[in-house]
Amino acid sequence: MSGRSEKPIPSPEGTVAVLAVSPLPADRVRLREILSQRNWKLHEASDCCEALALLRDQTVPVLLCERDHSDGDWEDLLKSTARLPAPPNLIVFSRLADESLWAKVLNLGGFDVLMTPFEPEEVLRVTFAAWSRWECGFGASTAREAEAADLTRMPAFRN
Repeated sequence: MSGRSEKPIPSPEGTVAVLAVSPLPADRVRLREILSQRNWKLHEASDCCEALALLRDQTVPVLLCERDHSDGDWEDLLKSTARLPAPPNLIVFSRLADESLWAKVLNLGGFDVLMTPFEPEEVLRVTFAAWSRWECGFGASTAREAEAADLTRMPAFRN
């Protein structure tokens, strides 16, 4: 038994959507395994284009995004999602996560950085914190308005 007290990681009361964007199926599978233990509904995309299409159709409070994609990177997604009426909190993940990536993510408006391979407790803790902040800023009424918004003016990603 460790000397520190372990606080349980909270979960949302209802089901909350999370979007995982990664070209690596193994990352998406692992996130699904971790998040399915709690009240998270994981949506998956393999690239930025697919993620943007999903975000046009529904409000997602938390976006877990691999650092690099064939059609863009986390910065492209951050810029595009900033135009949404209720933009998700973006969490970048990478096996090369370091202090410079973390500082850049935070300075540009992202929420946090996770290192792969994923530590389940850290994924749950950071995802809950990102959702909690989003909920305080937008909540359910803004989410409904966002779903009704015209998002056709959002930029397309390169293919």
